Amino acid sequence: MSETSFQVSVGEAFTAEDVAEAAEKPTEQVARYALRLGDDALILAQQLGWWVARAPELEEDVALTNIALDQLGHARAFLSYAGLAWGKTEDDLAYFRGESEFVNAQLFEQPNGDFAQTIARQFVASHFQFELYRQLQGSANATLAAIAAKALKEVDYHRDHADQWMLRLSLGTDESRRRMLRGLEVIWPFVEELFRDDELTDSLKGVAAAPSSLLEGFEKSTAAVFARCEIEIPAGFVARGGGRLGQHTEFLGHLLAEMQVLAREHPGATW
Repeated sequence: MSETSFQVSVGEAFTAEDVAEAAEKPTEQVARYALRLGDDALILAQQLGWWVARAPELEEDVALTNIALDQLGHARAFLSYAGLAWGKTEDDLAYFRGESEFVNAQLFEQPNGDFAQTIARQFVASHFQFELYRQLQGSANATLAAIAAKALKEVDYHRDHADQWMLRLSLGTDESRRRMLRGLEVIWPFVEELFRDDELTDSLKGVAAAPSSLLEGFEKSTAAVFARCEIEIPAGFVARGGGRLGQHTEFLGHLLAEMQVLAREHPGATW
């Protein structure tokens, strides 16, 4: 199947199996870029999955679970595509890499904290991913474009969900506002890393979405929400970052230990 027909099939079905069967083998550079996007989505999915049966209300339990599943779907597609370059499966890449081999931005590995901190992280992640996928759907690489086009529709819902909770918590009680402001204070230092260009993205002009080109749209959309929430845009400390280079905060190791333990204890097991 050609990449032209693949673009249609993924837009409809969007499964990792579609990617593995239909996509052409990516170049090393494209695979490394797809790995980044897959790692971002995978780690965020794992974080959100913690809220299953813990969310503050039943409707929110379902909503966060669905968002986590959407992110897992994005991760499976990107990791399956990246794995074609190295003869690896999505499971190989998810469960049998060490901490320093993951290339997600540090934002995605930040802990859930309380519900407000999770919403702060989700607010940033969804606005970033919306701009990313909106641009990436025009990629010269048909596979990346197809995955992004489907993911964009789902992330648009994620963004609206986060915006509504930002408003609800910021304009609710004194306590909910305090927690929302504290959540943003913890999360915002990790925003800057999302928009750093580097050698890899520079080498993929027309294929990758240049991180710096996403900043204007991100700032415009988040500023509109901050204005409605009567919150000033956070400023101050900026984290050093380094997630794209395999340099992570202390939180990723704990997350991977939990996520990978079953696969490593029973390699090759199926059920």
